[in-house]
Amino acid sequence: MPLSDNDCYIALQARDARFDGSFFTGVTSTGIYCRPVCSVKAPRRENCRFFHHASQAESAGFRPCLRCRPEMAPHSVVWSIQDASYILAHQAARLLDEPENWTPTVQNLATRLGISDRHVRRIFEAQFGVSPMQYLQTRRLHTAKQLLADTALPITQIALMSGYASVRRFNAAFVEHYKLNPTQLRRKGADADDAKDAGRTDQGSTIRLGYRPPYDVAAMLAFFSKRMINAIEFIATSAHETSLRRTFRVESGTQVHAGWLRMHFDETRSQLVLQVSDGLRDVLPLVIRRVRAMFDLDADPAAINSVLHAAFPAGDGLRVPGALDGYELAVRAVLGQQITVAAARTLAQRMVDTFGEAIQTPWPELTRLFPSAAVLAGLDGASGDALGQLGIVRQRQAAIVGLARAVAGKQLQLHGGADVNATIAALKALPGIGDWTAQYIAMRALRWPDAFPAGDVALQKALGVQGLKNPARQAELASNAWKPWRSYAVIRAWSGAFAASPAASQTDAPHAYKPDATKSIATRAGKTGARGIKHS
Repeated sequence: MPLSDNDCYIALQARDARFDGSFFTGVTSTGIYCRPVCSVKAPRRENCRFFHHASQAESAGFRPCLRCRPEMAPHSVVWSIQDASYILAHQAARLLDEPENWTPTVQNLATRLGISDRHVRRIFEAQFGVSPMQYLQTRRLHTAKQLLADTALPITQIALMSGYASVRRFNAAFVEHYKLNPTQLRRKGADADDAKDAGRTDQGSTIRLGYRPPYDVAAMLAFFSKRMINAIEFIATSAHETSLRRTFRVESGTQVHAGWLRMHFDETRSQLVLQVSDGLRDVLPLVIRRVRAMFDLDADPAAINSVLHAAFPAGDGLRVPGALDGYELAVRAVLGQQITVAAARTLAQRMVDTFGEAIQTPWPELTRLFPSAAVLAGLDGASGDALGQLGIVRQRQAAIVGLARAVAGKQLQLHGGADVNATIAALKALPGIGDWTAQYIAMRALRWPDAFPAGDVALQKALGVQGLKNPARQAELASNAWKPWRSYAVIRAWSGAFAASPAASQTDAPHAYKPDATKSIATRAGKTGARGIKHS
């Protein structure tokens, strides 16, 4: 349920980070809108107007606060399984959140959704109070504002990266919405702050990304650590922090950009600190979006926990681990079929060592990129048994080559802006990819909050239905109570946070499995999956 104005004011007075990004406060006496975590003195109640989206505040004539910086707030991600208009409107917003879609028309958006442009406008304005283009304008301006404040990139480059065709239009948008020139948003001492935040190397740009607590940082890093492939990713631990470093390649238009990332959590501020190499700075908005997806920074724990807490009381801080590169995640998921996590990691390591492209980074542990889709797509015919020599069975070889060809040929998009149902259908049409793999990819790469691999054996065991007749069906029945957040239910079940099984209690309670609630997400998620499939 949406927060009332009184609830918003109470959260504002408490500077409650759990509501960061869930609403914004427009202060009529100043003409500025803020996040609920803003450090300034709380304004008087009669001077406050509350908005669920930053675009609504800007459409009402308010300018973003330069102290709390609304562009740093986690995005508002909501989901429904009941109202078709609600689902379509939020799917449209999800598409507009993706940097690849920042130069659309309403007609193009309507075509993607399979409805008329008039209907898109109607349902979007009904749900958000602004038009799709007003929403997109705020998203682009927020991105530009963050890059202006946190990087030393030229104004012209920031304008183009934010989806503007010219600097003139970029400047005009800033003056119209913020009553400031872009240069006035340059943060003094940003370079020095970045160097202090980075503390490791003089290269790259440093960006801070907000999230809403609670967030189980240790569980998230443990998940990635268990699946870490040497040469492309590395988790460094010191007395002060634990950081995840990795290489990354991304295609934007006709250009391919490659470089490295370094990420660590500043839990006291509820932020993830991201350092991006110069090789990736031309696609910073896309990198930021992928990192937010990788660490599930836009999740709303209050909405999720309202549905899942009763069944998974120990899992309130768990998030769904995502992926920087959906193609890479999909290949690794295929490699993990019918073998253990450790064995899948070994195969992936051989693949990276054999076909991964060399890259220079500040760290000796990071020396390669994950093999590109073009490279893996050509590993048959003249290439002989190149994948077979790595120990990959023929069925997995066909799946990997088919997947790589679909991605390289632009027939398959594996990121948060992709159409979930169409993508799942396209994945299952490929050789060697069944429902479990497609659901797993949807959960982690497509960021679908309601993915549910009902046939997963570890999931069935955690839910206490493994010994029942048709356990997949029993798991599916139990999961109905957890919609639309079943992806989070899966992660919590794997972690051992399940407390009660509706399916087991209604049918054959003595079979209910009592998981060890102290086991980490990495430990539980390493168990055998559907028909012997392991979690990659």
